[in-house]
Amino acid sequence: MIGIVLGSLVWGFTLGNWGGGNLSFLSNISQADSRHMFFAVAGGAVFNVANLLLVAAIDIAGLAVAFPVGIGLALVVGVLLNYAISPKGHPGLLFGGMALVVLAIILDALAYRRRESERRSISVRGIWISIFCGVLMGIFYPLVTKAVTGEHSLGPYSVAFFFALGVVLCAIPVNWLFMKKPLTGTPPVNMSQYFQGKTAWHFWGVIGGLIWCTGTVFNFVASHAQMVGPAVSYAIGQGATMVSAVWGVFIWKEFASAPLASRKLIPAMFIFFLLGLGSIAIAPMVK
Repeated sequence: MIGIVLGSLVWGFTLGNWGGGNLSFLSNISQADSRHMFFAVAGGAVFNVANLLLVAAIDIAGLAVAFPVGIGLALVVGVLLNYAISPKGHPGLLFGGMALVVLAIILDALAYRRRESERRSISVRGIWISIFCGVLMGIFYPLVTKAVTGEHSLGPYSVAFFFALGVVLCAIPVNWLFMKKPLTGTPPVNMSQYFQGKTAWHFWGVIGGLIWCTGTVFNFVASHAQMVGPAVSYAIGQGATMVSAVWGVFIWKEFASAPLASRKLIPAMFIFFLLGLGSIAIAPMVK
């Protein structure tokens, strides 16, 4: 939380003020209305819940499954909703790429189920949590799009700040609930155990928040560009899914001991996901 808020302020008062004008950080906030601010805060709150579900899904199913299923589904939901709000990009390439991503999701889910054939209940739970994560993760960006659309709306840097506030406001009660009733089946923990953590762990948590916020701010800026639009910007941002899947498969070797029937599906999953992202990426360039 600290890293996300700090990052939004750093970029708001630096690049956000570059050139001045109506979109400069403080000037833009002063002219925005409460309706647009609410959409930004709501987007941050929805994202926080989705992110907590993603962490639980990773713990149960691993990076190679939770990210492609959860964030892949989020890509589909987010592209559809964002395109409905702001239709930019060639629809054939955009929705064709989305169909390829759906196929990649199905292949990845099948690979996971075959890997977990002896732990069926855990397998089903990991997939379902990934799906719920994906739906919520797909909803948060359209809320951000509403926050930056129309009169008295927020700009890309100011929306990042209110988005970060939404994450913080949601994190305290929701994190407490998930600590008391963990989705992963582990024993519950209390807030005092959080503060007993090593200083280095908290430090790297803040750094992680700063890095994530930086990528998100740049994504919001890209979505503000007339040629790109929110649907394409959001979809390309989900390329992080492939990075996580690569880590899961090749670094953590989550499928190393899986049956051959499971491992055979992984290359096809990568191919269809990359083809889908590539199709979405060139959608703004084709008329």
